[in-house]
Amino acid sequence: MSQMGQVVFDGSAADGHVGESDENVERSNWSSKTDYLLSVIGCAVGLGNVWRFPYLAYRNGGGAFLIPYLLMLAMAGMPVFFLESSFGQFASRGPIAVWKAVPMLQGVGITMIFLSVISAISYNCIIAYSLFYLFASFQSPLPWSDCFRWWGADETCSRTPRDPFCNLTLESGYSEVVNTTWLQANNKTCSNGSEIYVPHQGPTEQYWDKKVLHRSRSIDEMGEIVWHLALCLLLAWLIVGAALSKGIKSSGKVVYFTATFPYVVLTVLLIRGLTLEGARKGIEFYIGNQSDFSKLVDAEVWKDAATQIFYSFAVGWGNLITLSSYNKFHNNCYRDTITVCVVNCATSVFAGFAIFSVLGHMAHVQDKPVSEVAQSGFGLAFIAYPEALAQLPWAPLWSTLFFFMLITLGIDTQFGTFETILTSLMDQYPKHLQSKRVLLTAGACLLLFLLGLVYVTQAGIYWMHLTDYFCTGWILVTVALLELIGLSWIYGVNRFIKDIEMMIGERSWLFWLWWKVCWCFISPCLLVVILAWSLATFTQPTFGLVQYPVWAVALGWCMIIFCIMWIPIIAIVSVFQAEGSTLYQKLSAACRSAPDWGPYLEQHRGERYRNKPDPADSPNTMELLTDHKV
Repeated sequence: MSQMGQVVFDGSAADGHVGESDENVERSNWSSKTDYLLSVIGCAVGLGNVWRFPYLAYRNGGGAFLIPYLLMLAMAGMPVFFLESSFGQFASRGPIAVWKAVPMLQGVGITMIFLSVISAISYNCIIAYSLFYLFASFQSPLPWSDCFRWWGADETCSRTPRDPFCNLTLESGYSEVVNTTWLQANNKTCSNGSEIYVPHQGPTEQYWDKKVLHRSRSIDEMGEIVWHLALCLLLAWLIVGAALSKGIKSSGKVVYFTATFPYVVLTVLLIRGLTLEGARKGIEFYIGNQSDFSKLVDAEVWKDAATQIFYSFAVGWGNLITLSSYNKFHNNCYRDTITVCVVNCATSVFAGFAIFSVLGHMAHVQDKPVSEVAQSGFGLAFIAYPEALAQLPWAPLWSTLFFFMLITLGIDTQFGTFETILTSLMDQYPKHLQSKRVLLTAGACLLLFLLGLVYVTQAGIYWMHLTDYFCTGWILVTVALLELIGLSWIYGVNRFIKDIEMMIGERSWLFWLWWKVCWCFISPCLLVVILAWSLATFTQPTFGLVQYPVWAVALGWCMIIFCIMWIPIIAIVSVFQAEGSTLYQKLSAACRSAPDWGPYLEQHRGERYRNKPDPADSPNTMELLTDHKV
């Protein structure tokens, strides 16, 4: 062991980062396979499985939506998931250092880190919202169950829509505003065009806007910091910091609760929902009688299926590379891929039943179609579902369970995102940071908390939506596309398969046929189509009826440019610094793996591994589908 490795090991051991069974004493390993699986499942299964998938399913044909959803799972989700988890496990490095495989693409790893920073800041604010609602749920009755003046409900708040007034023209020629009661008493009717509609907000919606957010009228009106949200945000960062203070050794134990508790709550909510009157109506609307196979010819349905699969599997963020980098070298990452992908998709479908059974009851009580109460995103989590829960007996209990579930769903994803940032820093500066994990974690939490204060101002929800609109779409698709091109066409798919076989054992050419086809052709082409379609159908972002100003849209594009500009910058610098007298020679040198690329431990480097790439390792179009051996 090198002197540096001995120092790191001693410091880590003192902090409890390394266990006796760890084969990698410098970076440590997961304490058990269960720790890893629960961490990855918790990272991949997030809020989108609960508040986005059910809405997409009912909007895109109900049960028919499962056809494009499962096809996109096979053609995009699983191939990229398998690629990232294998890549990280083979090298035992984070998203930046792992690109020693193709130094010219190291900017892809930097893009992942900046994207993770932006995501960690905004995602923890959603957890802060959920924490506030959790605390509010300990009141009876629930504060949003009616228009209570103590939290600021005004005259526009009403549980039922108000009848319009009428600007009635009297026989004398004068006009007078009268209500519907006067019209009925005097046997008169209100002519078209003379109705005056009174502004109306339900108590749940107004509680969200006025009490929780203190929402301003637009992103231009920043307003003040909403201090109750700022304190909840601080608590969220304290939870994250405490769970990750000792790295995977501490977070791997926390996920035993946070990754399993959501399934307990979803099961309880589903059982309760099925006993409610109108539940069948909601479930039929979700996936039953509303199945519309004619929607399969609509390109928008296939785009929604692809984007949902892609974003719900945590690919492109660097999370999978990071979490798998702490696996033992011979872990069966293929079996893990199948397990996590199946659990993720099953959770999405299962959550839909729990959500729509309760929404069906809400629609029945209010005598409305389910389509009028079904929402996604913030609207479902903080308006529609809380409104439905407020109408149930023992409402505080169901509300407490629901928001605690949202917190545990979100915190697991936050663990993976934040660990990605910390691991990348420690991989870049191992001598200085490996033994100072606690200080690094505390400093990063404090910095990201301060940066996140913009999201808990009165205009914070507009910033949240703007960030989500621009930073979780095109950047992820671009990163995944470059990963596929870099490993399949530059590093060499045959060489990459040889690396995987070093870990999981040799497989037949038939086993690799599907993965080769997906990595080299199907998945890249699919991502190109998604990227092109998304850009071609781009519309200006809005929040409800509020339009974003030009400067905000420009800022959104600047966020995209800032994240991805490192890809061409690092590529150009790598080519410029590479050896060679011609551009072709410099490009070839910049694409060649670094001398120290390979398994992290020397004992694994000797397992049929060569540091310098052989020309035969380069992918050949005619050989890709016939021979997987190097």
